[in-house]
Amino acid sequence: MTYRIEDNAGFAVIHLQGEVDLSRSPAARQAILDCLQARRNVLVDLNAVTYIDSSGVASLVEGFQISRRLSLDFALVGVSDAAMSVLRLARLDQVFPIFATLEARLAQTASKT
Repeated sequence: MTYRIEDNAGFAVIHLQGEVDLSRSPAARQAILDCLQARRNVLVDLNAVTYIDSSGVASLVEGFQISRRLSLDFALVGVSDAAMSVLRLARLDQVFPIFATLEARLAQTASKT
């Protein structure tokens, strides 16, 4: 798994790519936590995720919980089919704010201003 973080319209957008598994999820978790600790709203782009296991999902859940505690925005964008099947299996597709694309999420922000 690789990741990169970019700033876009007031969000830290964390682009994850590849397999988010037990050996690689700590890096994803740390990137999410670092952004939240810096009081940044977070969007996690899962478009290029080919596999995610329970440790990767746990990193997303932890980030979501912390964002709520800090009153920050947190959402998933561009969720790949592989990642969505795991989220659906755990019924987390009903918990996370999920947007089809990064642009769709940013458009929602723009329409509120």
